[in-house]
Formats: sequence, C-alpha cells, structure tokens
Amino acid sequence: MAAFIIAAIACLVYKEDSLAALMAMFFAFLLWSHFKQSSILLASKYFKKGDLDQTERILKEVPNPDRLAKNRRGYYEYMQANIALKREDYELAERHFQIASRFPLGGKNDKAFVMIHLANLALRKKEKERVLAYTSLAKELVQTPKAQEVINKIEKEANSL
Repeated sequence: MAAFIIAAIACLVYKEDSLAALMAMFFAFLLWSHFKQSSILLASKYFKKGDLDQTERILKEVPNPDRLAKNRRGYYEYMQANIALKREDYELAERHFQIASRFPLGGKNDKAFVMIHLANLALRKKEKERVLAYTSLAKELVQTPKAQEVINKIEKEANSL
C-alpha cells in the first residue's frame, strides 16, 4: 500500500494525474481487500497444520469479523469454533458453529460437519430435539460414508436419551 501511495505522489509531482488516480485506485482496492478478506487464508494454512495458537493469533488480527466477505466469514467462524472446541469451551464453540452454519463454506460436506459438531454439542447437553434437527440437516448435506457413519452414531445416542 505504501508503494502505491509513493507512486501516486510521484505521479502528481510529475503532473501525471491519470497515473496518480490509477495508483489511488490500486491503494483503495488493497485497503478494501484487507478489510473484506483479511488474513483468513493465512490462518487456514496454520489451522490445517494443526497449529491452533498461530491460527488464533492471526484470527485476532481481524478487526471486525462482521465486515468480512461472506465466503471468508464462514471460515473465520469455523476456525474459531474448532479452537474453542479444542480448548473445551463448548458454549463458545457452539456459538461460533451456529454462526458458521449461516455462511457459505467450502462445500456441502463442510457444512455437514458444522451440523455434526452442533449435534454433538447438543448431545452433550442432552437436548434430543436439537440433536435430531441437526442430524437431519447434516444428512441432507453429507457426501462421505464416514460422515454418514458419524451421523448414525449420534442419532443412535440421541434416541437412547
């Protein structure tokens, strides 16, 4: 961003107004991109490696998650939920998973796993109706046999409540 500002100033000094305007547009685009995209991709890199501390540090740099683009907000909430889950803060994890369920994720299977996590958290609270609601939503989205197997186990446990 600094390079675009310097280039714009240099263009103004040399009376190149159109190039200065172009540099200002590039600067504005980068600034907009920073607030809409933030560093979610970098955080997901560490998340996939299993480095939750580094992931959390990068996610804390996001100034306002509400301003993220829709496709980034889902990943942000999903990573926050998994960090809370690993730290055994189940209330916070449930809240982040619920928010993540409202935004687009990578695909149907990712959304199914959000529903599976929500069903598991409801199962911890012994809330049978919520467990069955989440598993029915997950069944509609699931694409892998392993996920289907997990859903069946959760339903079996919920029915025994």
